[in-house]
Amino acid sequence: VQLQASGGGLVQAGGSLRLSCVASGITFSRYTTGWYRQAPGKQRELVAVIRSGGSLNIADSVKGRFTISRDSAENTVTLQMSNLKPEDTAVYYCYAQRLFSSSDWWGQGTLVTVSS
Repeated sequence: VQLQASGGGLVQAGGSLRLSCVASGITFSRYTTGWYRQAPGKQRELVAVIRSGGSLNIADSVKGRFTISRDSAENTVTLQMSNLKPEDTAVYYCYAQRLFSSSDWWGQGTLVTVSS
């Protein structure tokens, strides 16, 4: 399994960014995939994931602002982030966990910086 994340950058508060993760070696129907983030000095936290069956788990802090989707044909998981806030500043990590298993994988992380 390999996860290649892209799309981070610097944006002003209120702006938008799109993160993409190309996942090779997995079948979405057998994996939970999505995004976590880690801000400086804080623990890594869930942002949004799509379970193997398609249901979503989205952090309360980003509900209504972030949208997660997946494209099985392209093997891509996308996080569309809107109305970004300075507190969204973090390194965002793509994530995959196999169904009925504790085995999981992480992408290399992409930095999102939101200026006020």
